Amino acid sequence: MSRVYNFSAGPAVLPEEVLKEAADEMLDYRGCGMSVMEMSHRSKVYDTIIKEAEADLRELMNIPDNYKVLFLQGGASQQFAAIPMNLMKNKKAGYILTGQWAKKAFQEGKIYGEAIELASSADETFSYIPDCSNLDIPADLDYVYICENNTIYGTKYHTLPDTKGIDLVADVSSCFLSEPVDVTKYGVIYGGVQKNIGPAGVVIVIIREDLIRDDVLPGTPTMLKYKTQADNDSLYNTPPCYGIYICGKVFKWIKKMGGLSAMKEHNEKKAKILYDFLDQSKMFKGTVRKEDRSLMNVPFVTGNEELDAKFVAESKAAGFENLKGHRTVGGMRASIYNAMPIEGVEKLVAFMKKFEEENA
Repeated sequence: MSRVYNFSAGPAVLPEEVLKEAADEMLDYRGCGMSVMEMSHRSKVYDTIIKEAEADLRELMNIPDNYKVLFLQGGASQQFAAIPMNLMKNKKAGYILTGQWAKKAFQEGKIYGEAIELASSADETFSYIPDCSNLDIPADLDYVYICENNTIYGTKYHTLPDTKGIDLVADVSSCFLSEPVDVTKYGVIYGGVQKNIGPAGVVIVIIREDLIRDDVLPGTPTMLKYKTQADNDSLYNTPPCYGIYICGKVFKWIKKMGGLSAMKEHNEKKAKILYDFLDQSKMFKGTVRKEDRSLMNVPFVTGNEELDAKFVAESKAAGFENLKGHRTVGGMRASIYNAMPIEGVEKLVAFMKKFEEENA
């Protein structure tokens, strides 16, 4: 059985060698006589797995000692509530709306305090990132919130907002580990792993220690307090053990590939192939303002819904999976995360050229 080229936005393509390694260890992890799936999270063997995963992530992202790394459950969406519950001591936060996920976080923030819209690109269907170089930021905000890469709309902040000294909280789900990052620019940087790092079911939260407090909003569940998780090294309750184990393998794969700067180079090369084609194509058009394009998610359209549907059907038959755009925007979207090989993008572009000739 040959593997397809999987352009899914998440759960997404994983490195083949990681999957093979996990398959080899499925029944017996390194001679312990059982699978990681059946292993106690309190065992010495598992303790090594989770500690090693954290150490490798710290090395890859150059995470300073005054930041905690938490491996949690509930996906990025649960963090929409956990963030205000833990951080809203003044009960006031600012949100920059660049897509559906930032909007959902904003709506959730309103439940716990005053959530202020600082900027938005809703006026043009989130096809650009607003200018955040001089926003009107009240001095009493607890944090400024962004979704750094917008999976649905294919936009990415290439310059972080000037938050004027207020802590920045960023959802990086779909650009996690795709390029080097300066963790010190954030109070909290977090993301679901199912796009670039592992299977669905794990969310990684990297949080500066002074933001981990006892005095959270009244009614915050024990499980959603960052302090509960940090004090127990992500082992307060049974964590998503197998998912974390796969993440650990992906961290090692990225290290082997040369780390985050090598990853960025690889991703830029891939994205360039697709964007260069879109820029000269007479049929296909990218939907994002050039300077705000994501390296990870590339939405495009033909301008004709029937033609879009035909393209999606024919591309699937040709072994290119999950190219249909998000239901809220239609068209097509190619998600080209770290593990998508360059030939996957080259073959997609060759297919698009052929489709254009046949349907001109």
